[in-house]
Amino acid sequence: MSFEDPKSKDDIYEISEIPDEDDALREAMLPKKPEAKKPEAKEPEAKEPEAKEPAKDHKKPEKPEHDEVKSFKNKLKKREAEIKDLKKENEDLLDKYMRAVAEMENLRKRLEREKQDFYQFALNEFLREILNVQDNFERALMNKDQTDGKTFQEGIELIAKQFTDLIRKRGVEPIDAFQKKFDPNLHQAVLTEESDQVEEPLVGEELQKGYTLNGRLLRPSLVKVIIPKKD
Repeated sequence: MSFEDPKSKDDIYEISEIPDEDDALREAMLPKKPEAKKPEAKEPEAKEPEAKEPAKDHKKPEKPEHDEVKSFKNKLKKREAEIKDLKKENEDLLDKYMRAVAEMENLRKRLEREKQDFYQFALNEFLREILNVQDNFERALMNKDQTDGKTFQEGIELIAKQFTDLIRKRGVEPIDAFQKKFDPNLHQAVLTEESDQVEEPLVGEELQKGYTLNGRLLRPSLVKVIIPKKD
């Protein structure tokens, strides 16, 4: 197909030879091809809301399960070893306790026997010495008819001195009470007598001698006490 320009035939040209700047015009003149339909965009299907995961703590990741089991077994073995040691220690302490109880019981029985022996035989030596004094008394009495009174008296005085020395050696001391100030810790008043010659109670007479044993009162002196006369 050709077009003629009324001005000049030389300017006739084929449609195919239309200059590039008239491409838009040519495309307009040509029948349009039906445009290919674009596939319609499918709307996204509604999805069910996914369950939100709980917020994770910012902690170190946990050890695998087998590590925890291994750690638990190690702790268990350690506890079993501790229990075994404690049981052994408990058995040792119980054995020591039972031994101590047995020793204390044996000691108690031994002390009881020794105490009984002491009560029975502690005076052996003292009594043996007393028997020597008793022997002297018997000899003096056997020979009293063969001696005069003065010799017999001297013999008795020697025996009395022997006995006094014996008890002094054992810690026994006589209490000096005559003409001393009355002391209720050492003297026991049996009789009293008023007198204007004393200003405080005074031992006027010793009726029975008293004794101390190693500084402790063994027997009080029985005395007669002179007290100040009442006005």
